[in-house]
Amino acid sequence: MSDRSILYRGILVLAMILLAGLFLLPSLVDPLPSFLSFVKDNKVALGLDLQGGTHLILTVDTDEAVRTYVEVNAEQLRRDLRDEGVRSPRVRRTGDTVATVSVPDDAGDKLQEVLENRFTYFETLSTKTSEGRIVRELSLLDIELARIHESAVEQSLETIRNRIDELGVAEPVIQRQGKRDILIQLPGVQDPERAKALIGRTAVLEFKMVRDPVGGPFAAGDQTLPAGTEVLYTLQKSVTGDRGRGDPLLIEARTLMTGDVITEARVRPGDLPNSRIVSIDMNSRGARLFEEITSSNVNRQLAIILDNTVYSAPRIQERIPGGSAIITGSFTAEEARDLAIVLRTGALPAPVSISEERTVGPTLGADSIQQGYRSFIVGGVLVLIFMVFYYKFAGVLADMALVLNVVFLVAMLAALGATLTLPGIAGIVLTLGMAVDANVLINERIREELRLGKTARAAVEAGYERALPAILDSNITSLLSGIILFQFGSGPIKGFAVTLCIGLISSVFTAVVVTRLVYDYRLSRGRLETVSI
Repeated sequence: MSDRSILYRGILVLAMILLAGLFLLPSLVDPLPSFLSFVKDNKVALGLDLQGGTHLILTVDTDEAVRTYVEVNAEQLRRDLRDEGVRSPRVRRTGDTVATVSVPDDAGDKLQEVLENRFTYFETLSTKTSEGRIVRELSLLDIELARIHESAVEQSLETIRNRIDELGVAEPVIQRQGKRDILIQLPGVQDPERAKALIGRTAVLEFKMVRDPVGGPFAAGDQTLPAGTEVLYTLQKSVTGDRGRGDPLLIEARTLMTGDVITEARVRPGDLPNSRIVSIDMNSRGARLFEEITSSNVNRQLAIILDNTVYSAPRIQERIPGGSAIITGSFTAEEARDLAIVLRTGALPAPVSISEERTVGPTLGADSIQQGYRSFIVGGVLVLIFMVFYYKFAGVLADMALVLNVVFLVAMLAALGATLTLPGIAGIVLTLGMAVDANVLINERIREELRLGKTARAAVEAGYERALPAILDSNITSLLSGIILFQFGSGPIKGFAVTLCIGLISSVFTAVVVTRLVYDYRLSRGRLETVSI
């Protein structure tokens, strides 16, 4: 082996050791020197089972998603019939999956045409004539009903994932569990109540016109409301920061625009000291709708409603082009930030409820860490002693490779931002055995060559060459298994798979490259006439 090849491999190994040390520094030294600030985020993240956190199971109310879907389509059918020239169409939801449409006698053909062309996911349950009108009951098809249930859970999963990502939780576990449940694990969350409020917030944003401010009779329900109106309450904030019901407003029930047109939501300083407002930008459709709404309702109040609470009701002074608006409410910085998150990530398609909640305390996490460390140290020390006892100097080299393997593995976890879990520690312990296995194969091959009377150089070269295929075969098959576990496994299984896969790659490198480098260096200097094995 040439001196140049040994030099290059030595530089490679040294560079990897220095790089590993660099990535491990943030986990070992706090605070870091300013010149190393570029690696401050490369800490080994601990999972829920090691550092504590919040464990939630949310249940999606898919039945409510179905009801909302029917209501939205009933309103769309009414608009489409009016656009087709049908006089006074009446459409309303009359059951969870049923809508009833009523049109004049002479509009029966037009109704049939609209239903066949645009509402193919409804089937007709019954048709009758009453007082000069055709009344038809429509019901969702079973295949469409199943799609809505499935879509509600999948959309909720994606929306919750986006919200948690913006919340900044490191390595959360967010996955579907069963037909309607979503499993959420938030390692290290210090404020679980805030997290629950943010995750479960429906965040239905609506824009509606205010009919008039109203007082006691409407608020108390003692007076019949005008047709097409509803009473909603403003948001009131007390001196202590508690939020409650404010003044009642008589609101036109028809929704002019919803939050699905929002493309961006930002937090800005408010007019009051330490207050915040949320500014929103809309897409082209929203900008066009907003301009139409403001141009046709000058000098009227536009209610901005979030989850049936009127956050603000500004008076429209003039037509507003450009598709921008603001939401006020005397928000604190944290409240405004949370509202901006839910507006950016979109509304949940259906309400969610917490069906299970567990908080893993730091004491339990500390116990798990200690037990994991204990198993790792005991297993590692036993292996190190056995290798030195059984293989002498070759065992010392194997132990050096083993230590480097663990250093590289943990450094890679830090560099990738992966999370170390209790199953992950089990993966590291298993990696120790796999790494030793590679060195055992090499050492036994070298022994066989020495028994045949070969020189130290020939025995070392033949030992590595003949052991390499077996090492690659066993590690590649294990690596493929680890990749499959990571791809299709749940949170704990993924934690195990991550450390297993990284450890396998590292163990092959340390066993084949690092130990071979030591042998080649000693052979090149004439210091290895016999192998202590």
